[in-house]
Amino acid sequence: MYPTLSVVTLAIGLVITAFFFIYEATSSRKNRSLGKELAAAAVASVFLGFGSLFLLLASGVYV
Repeated sequence: MYPTLSVVTLAIGLVITAFFFIYEATSSRKNRSLGKELAAAAVASVFLGFGSLFLLLASGVYV
């Protein structure tokens, strides 16, 4: 179960990270929203953190 969880959560985290970078690159300074940036960064961080944890568990490193 750990390999599937790691792939899914890492994929979701990378997609949200890509959305964050695209949002930062394409929106002007006047149109940016701090709440939207913080929400995207926090959600991506949570998914990437859990994905890293599951990847470590899948490879046999028990943390």
